[in-house]
Amino acid sequence: MNVLVWLKRDLRVNDHPALTLAAELGPVLPVHIVEPELWAGPDASARQWEFVAESLEDLRGQLAALGAPLVVRVGEAVAVLDRLCRQHHIARIISHEETGNLATYARDRRVAAWARGAGLDWTELPQTGVVRRLASRDGWAGLRDGFMAGAALPPPALHAIAGAEPGLIPSARALKLAADPCPHRQSGGRAQGTKLLETFLTRRGEPYRAAMSSPLTGERACSRLSPHMAHGTLSLREVVQATATRQAERPGGRWGGALTSFQSRLAWRDHFIQKLEDQPSIELRALHPGAEALRPRESDASRLAAWAAGETGLPFLDACMRYLRATGWLNFRMRAMVTSVASYHLWLDWRASGQHLARLFTDYEPGIHWPQVQMQSGTTGINIPRIYNPVKQGQDQDPTGAFTRRWLPELAPVPDAFLQEPWKWPEARHLLGRRYPEPVVDVASAARAARDVVWQARKTAGFAETAAAIVTRHASRADPRFVNDRSPRRKPASAQLSFDL
Repeated sequence: MNVLVWLKRDLRVNDHPALTLAAELGPVLPVHIVEPELWAGPDASARQWEFVAESLEDLRGQLAALGAPLVVRVGEAVAVLDRLCRQHHIARIISHEETGNLATYARDRRVAAWARGAGLDWTELPQTGVVRRLASRDGWAGLRDGFMAGAALPPPALHAIAGAEPGLIPSARALKLAADPCPHRQSGGRAQGTKLLETFLTRRGEPYRAAMSSPLTGERACSRLSPHMAHGTLSLREVVQATATRQAERPGGRWGGALTSFQSRLAWRDHFIQKLEDQPSIELRALHPGAEALRPRESDASRLAAWAAGETGLPFLDACMRYLRATGWLNFRMRAMVTSVASYHLWLDWRASGQHLARLFTDYEPGIHWPQVQMQSGTTGINIPRIYNPVKQGQDQDPTGAFTRRWLPELAPVPDAFLQEPWKWPEARHLLGRRYPEPVVDVASAARAARDVVWQARKTAGFAETAAAIVTRHASRADPRFVNDRSPRRKPASAQLSFDL
């Protein structure tokens, strides 16, 4: 039986249930489809594609070592699969389940309909703790932990289907992706991911708990594995088990707390992706319908542009946005802050700011991104709105001003005491409006106005009842790690930090 393995966000040969099953059934054709329609989407970018392209090159080498080519084709998924299945007499398609954006959800439904019509069996296997068609969140945590405890699979021996032309891996330019300079982007490929995992667990990770909040210290102390997990060059199970092995060694110092915290965030990662699996519309519609009327759907274009460019006149916020543009990564607290300021102080629609951030994140994972964007924008109805003060965050997370000055060199003449509030500097008239913009809003009054609107909305009839129903739908009540997610009034610390990976 000839089997086609459709590789999507699982660009590896290790711990790959779909590839392992296919190898047991007969000759294998490993295929990755580059879909221009998806890469033209509002949440896709050249920096993401370049990471994927590097990962495909690495995967091509991994598969060659097993005796099989990586077949890369550009086109619409149904058309490509139909052509390949006819050319190579494919009897079965195997892939991993994907919890992606709405575009991939719609594509998978088209593929499923085509496969049924063609009389082909398309088998989708889980590759993480997310459970498809989950009837209830009760007991979900146990299912997730059971999957993570299973044996990580070695690379399988492959018998390749003969005569397949590998095909070229296209460039970002060939895909007509907009220019997207990201000079400090992380590199793709499994070799890069395994190196990061090893250095995090043996050297970099000890100060993880204390260092994750600041972009200065988090850049090194966080694992930096998120793009590799998002695109599947490493499996989550590999990371969980490697961390457990390190925990079993009982390293001293601060390692115990660091590794426990990291495991917790790996679990929260699946928890949030499960939310998107259960409710794909999270990408487009507020979890709480009462939050749809909070902000205008058409965001203020000038404010959105200033925020996106790091030109709001709020130094720490601008430094974070410029850093993100140059690196493709930002530690979670700062992700929460830039989203919060966009949604509350600037009163921008969360979909507009969320799509811009999605394009900037090399590690864009829809199941993490959209629930978190909604959470930080106050549209879930579950959690107390958290309005980050960008001035205070700068003073707390960048006390020496090193980070802010690095990314905002135009503030060089501003004394340390005024760095996060340059408008208070007596000499500000020589700077603001010339070399650096005046603040687009008054931080205190904008936060106060946003808070008043949000709390007034939460007092409307039926708001609390709807929030309680949302909690029931998304809560995992059988595990203490997630019990706080049930409360419409309390936000668990681990949920706040679930993307510090």
